Amino acid sequence: MRLPLVIASVLALAAPVSGQTQSWTADYNRLLAKYATPNGVKYSEWKSNAADMQALQAVVDGIAKENVGSQNQKDQLAYYVNAYNAWILHEALGKYPVKSVKDALFTFFTAKRIKVAGSETSFNALEKETIRSKFNDPRVHFALNCASRSCPPLLADAFRGDKLDAQFEKLAKGFVNSERGVRGDGGRVELSKIFDWYKDDFAKDGGAVAFINKRRTDPLPADAKISYQDYDWGLNEAK
Repeated sequence: MRLPLVIASVLALAAPVSGQTQSWTADYNRLLAKYATPNGVKYSEWKSNAADMQALQAVVDGIAKENVGSQNQKDQLAYYVNAYNAWILHEALGKYPVKSVKDALFTFFTAKRIKVAGSETSFNALEKETIRSKFNDPRVHFALNCASRSCPPLLADAFRGDKLDAQFEKLAKGFVNSERGVRGDGGRVELSKIFDWYKDDFAKDGGAVAFINKRRTDPLPADAKISYQDYDWGLNEAK
């Protein structure tokens, strides 16, 4: 009676894992740990390492084939944010050396240049039509990285559904307590342009200031005069 159980166990171990997650997240984590820093990405070092360039290609190939239909909502959101960031890295490294990934018409972000969950898409569509509209979590704005200096820093770890809330909170708190997120104090403050461009996304939290004050060590005064920083589209390269 024990033999069928043994056979079943062997077959289960031999069977392929559903989806592609196990085949790309380990490499992605290794690459992030090696090249992503709080001050930017080590593009030059990465570009000069042929093996790690091939590893990133394998990561985005795995992302392209991923089947997310059976995943829960947190796992799906983690996957889509990972997909955005990994493809940004892939495309930025493809253009490197470059001063900025942004071109005059923003075609880097609007052209269908990436493949996610089996579909050709653009960075803009992935962010707007999937990540923002389907999941409605304003904290994604501190998890997505557009390879620019004014973006929140790239997390040096892949997002995971079972850790997602903690990862998002860590990034949101870090950003609103940094000069990149909130500059100045007292009566006049300059917020990241993110809070202006995506102000509707923060409405459910009472607006940008309420969202910030929920996480900021030194809350902004209610009568603070708010303005917005210029957005620096220069490449977020670690020096």
